[in-house]
Amino acid sequence: MAHHGEGLLKLTKNEALVNQLKSDYTLADISPAQMEMLNYAAKLTERPADMIAEDVERLRNSGYKDRAILDINQIVAYFAYVNRVADGLGVNLEDFLDKK
Repeated sequence: MAHHGEGLLKLTKNEALVNQLKSDYTLADISPAQMEMLNYAAKLTERPADMIAEDVERLRNSGYKDRAILDINQIVAYFAYVNRVADGLGVNLEDFLDKK
């Protein structure tokens, strides 16, 4: 997932933050709302069957509107899908990107 980190680095221009997010996002210096979003994303990625209505409510209580929650959900689900397709086919995106 090195290419995702590179994209985030271009946006934030904060290498320390990107490295912390990659190693353990729970220790990153981010807002409580951003932490709640990442907690939601991690749970949806790692334990989708465990998702409950309260997961969405926590996002709402953190200030996210329904449209933003839908966007978060769809982006996480899309990346999960793409990663599973790539993994299932033995595609290594880092190797592909390094050849460019």
